[in-house]
Amino acid sequence: MASLPYATKRLCEETRSHLPTAEAAFHLNRSEQTLRLWACKENGPLRPARIHKRLAWAVADLRHLLGA
Repeated sequence: MASLPYATKRLCEETRSHLPTAEAAFHLNRSEQTLRLWACKENGPLRPARIHKRLAWAVADLRHLLGA
C-alpha cells in the first residue's frame, strides 16, 4: 500500500462520524478497491453512506467490525 499523504489518527481517537475510503481502507488493512467493491456489490461487512456521490464509511461501524 502506498504511504498515506495525511496523518491518520488511531480509530479510537477519531472524532469524525465518517471517513473517506482511503482512510477506512487503511484502518481495515484492505485496499481501497476492496471497499469500493463492497459498496458496489453490497456484499461486504460494511455499508457506506454516499455523500455528494462519494463513499463515506461510518467510524462506529469500523470500530464495531474491528472490535475496538
